[in-house]
Amino acid sequence: MRDVNVNKLREWSAAIIAATAFAAGLLLSGTAVSAEAVSAGQADVLRAGTARKDITPKMPVMLAGYASRKELSQGVHDPLSVRVVAFEQNGKRLVLVSTDIVGFYGGTAASMRKAILAACGLQPSELFLAAIHTHSAPIVALGEKVHPNNAEYTKWLESQLVAAVREALAQTVPVQIAVGSGSSPVGVNRREFVKNAAGKTSVQLGRNPAVLTDREVQVLRVSRAGSGDLAAVVFAYATHSTAMGPHNFLVSGDVHGLAAQFLEKYFEGRVVAPAFAGASGDIDPWVRILPTFRTEKGWVPEAVLMGTMLGEEVASVLEDLKKAGRSGEAGRGREAVVAHTLSGPIKTAFKTLTLPLEHRVKFDASTGAESPEFNLTVGCIGGVAVVGLGGEVFNDIGKAIKAASPFPHTLIITHCNGAAGYLPTKEACPDGGYGVDNSPFAPDAAAELVQASLRLLRELQDSK
Repeated sequence: MRDVNVNKLREWSAAIIAATAFAAGLLLSGTAVSAEAVSAGQADVLRAGTARKDITPKMPVMLAGYASRKELSQGVHDPLSVRVVAFEQNGKRLVLVSTDIVGFYGGTAASMRKAILAACGLQPSELFLAAIHTHSAPIVALGEKVHPNNAEYTKWLESQLVAAVREALAQTVPVQIAVGSGSSPVGVNRREFVKNAAGKTSVQLGRNPAVLTDREVQVLRVSRAGSGDLAAVVFAYATHSTAMGPHNFLVSGDVHGLAAQFLEKYFEGRVVAPAFAGASGDIDPWVRILPTFRTEKGWVPEAVLMGTMLGEEVASVLEDLKKAGRSGEAGRGREAVVAHTLSGPIKTAFKTLTLPLEHRVKFDASTGAESPEFNLTVGCIGGVAVVGLGGEVFNDIGKAIKAASPFPHTLIITHCNGAAGYLPTKEACPDGGYGVDNSPFAPDAAAELVQASLRLLRELQDSK
């Protein structure tokens, strides 16, 4: 029965989203903005290079995200990629890496960062190595307890990451960037309050639309200077990519990955669309934990539907930014602000925080944390800031950083340069539930993270 379903899914993919064809055709190995000579007079010009490489496993692997899943993967629904946009100005770099995996756990963040930094001559603060947190991608890990196929995949993934970053840095051209935002209902608070037969209330993973969440879709448009042709679109949105649950055994980028694929197919050419997960420790997609990609009677699988919705909102923001750039006005009633940053400057900072701990939680595999350290990476390109959080933070933490940031536009990305586990807000802690009970951090840790982020942002703004 499973073989029949996989065949149907492959037929559907070819007809509806052409995922497999996309992987073989448009998803070129190492797509990049073409090289251009740099003269001495161009040192102050903002430049960027892009790259995209296929990281779809070539053999069955153990999929990440659910401990209950004990079997190897049974096929590929849509391809996985690593996508890179590398900015450079006056010798300073800011490199955004989006990887279609669940996260860099078990020490792999440190080891892969070390390999990339050494191969590409980057400073630690210049690299934002992030995962989109899809739960339908291979476990990335090494060691005796890891399935041999996953160990082999992890080593190969490191080589692909190094190659992608090196390629993007080697082929930069003058660019201009614009920033805007949209809104999407795809993500919803997942901390559902449920009463048992005795009338006792507990928090379960589900859907709680009564809680207001940050629905902002953050979009960065990167276009080639002069022609204005689109080179890349960077976007961040706060949701888990968990539309597919533990009974799904097909490889997929899930919501974020499918949104990126939609954008690259929609805009064609050599456009790269790195996706990032915003502050989504307590946010799931509206439809979550599905066993399979339904296709009967023309049914559009919910993961594809939600990924496409997110991708279309990003595309609409891009179109409005282009219109605003020509006329100085936003389109479709949407706020679209153009940020001209041809002269930068680029600034970055990296800090490892020691946040207060919840001592009743041990640091082991069950916590999702590899150490009590929390990596914080911040950078800016002119008036656009990026905050990379090395953990799985609750939504209100990202909202607080954005609201108090000294920069006009602040992108929040998580699962970046580390995997310190869940970090809930102080307000959520008394209610418990998943994300709180298994967090290694004390209730005051969230406020300390927000303040540390704002301090680094202010230091960047004030530095020369």
